[in-house]
Amino acid sequence: MHDIDNELEVNLDNYQNETQEHEYINELARIDSFDADKLLDIGVDTKETGRAGTFIQKDKSVIHCKTKLDGVEVMSISRAREKHEWLADYMWKSISPDTDKFTAQAKKNPHEGYYIRSLPGVKTERPIQSCLYIAKDKFSQNVHNVVIAEEGSELHIITGCATAPHLVSGLHVGVSEFYVKKGAKLIFTMIHDWGEEINVRPRTVINVDEGGLIISNYISLKPVGSLQMFPTTYLNGKGAVARFNSILVASKGSFLDVGSKIVLNAPDSRAEIISRAITTGGTIIARGNLIGKVAGIKAHLECKGLIINDGLMHAIPELQGYVPNVEMSHEAAVGKIDQHEIEYLMARGLDEDEAVSTIVRGFLNVDIEGLPENLKNKLDKIISETQKDMK
Repeated sequence: MHDIDNELEVNLDNYQNETQEHEYINELARIDSFDADKLLDIGVDTKETGRAGTFIQKDKSVIHCKTKLDGVEVMSISRAREKHEWLADYMWKSISPDTDKFTAQAKKNPHEGYYIRSLPGVKTERPIQSCLYIAKDKFSQNVHNVVIAEEGSELHIITGCATAPHLVSGLHVGVSEFYVKKGAKLIFTMIHDWGEEINVRPRTVINVDEGGLIISNYISLKPVGSLQMFPTTYLNGKGAVARFNSILVASKGSFLDVGSKIVLNAPDSRAEIISRAITTGGTIIARGNLIGKVAGIKAHLECKGLIINDGLMHAIPELQGYVPNVEMSHEAAVGKIDQHEIEYLMARGLDEDEAVSTIVRGFLNVDIEGLPENLKNKLDKIISETQKDMK
């Protein structure tokens, strides 16, 4: 059995907290071609035609930031704190700086982060896009993000995280606090495309009020050194809903410890966690924790994993019910591709590689709510490339 603590240990002294400033880019079309290619891979529309706003941070510099919709604010966290004194009541409210050494570093050596807020009743038809990008080798990017969907609003965010092609090693620490107010809806899609020796430590807490809805989609298909994330969501208001979807692939050398915790604190609250994971030689620890605190809640957890070319798949589903009349269930399965399925497809004219690709494609193609059509096509392309890597 792997020693998880050793696999996830990161020496902060190996990384730098200072780097040069990068030039602000007024027109995203002017961005460096190498950077542009990476942005496209994580769903960033460099033409911005299908986006309501954009935030892009390179190392510690915000290089592009704008909103094209009245009633939606998009800016750096430092600019937001200057503009809104009340933001101090939201920052570090859900996450304590002394949670672990990573949150402590984000507090001690902050490198911006984004602030995105939809005003009461404002509904975005097009998504806001954000990107946190690392270009300097051995740099620790420490960001603090705050997202607020005010009462009755609808907010859709697509965020991509990536590193420059030349990067060898780096660390990303992301502290994120989300607030979904009464009757609001937030769709948050995150696409990770890091590097083979990048360590990633997101720390996220989400608060959902009465009648609020959070849909969280997480996609990580490319190699990464190590990733540890376990966002916690509190459904604090009656009828609050959380839906979490994740698609994970771990190649040889990658270590992913990924999961979600949802605490159902209010009557009629609902939660769902759906995970699809494939190891092609790496390690995936897929966690899910549903906690029912009051009667009348419903929650379901589904974790399915495939092992291809060895690797470790460790599913850890947890249900905790504290009172009678909670309805909670889970389904977990880990295995390999069924040889009968391969033979079935080969009998219909496919060769073995095509048969395996077809099965993998179907396994990973979870219907993810809230993805724009162009991003669905991009994801489909990434999945196709992932299949080639498995052969």
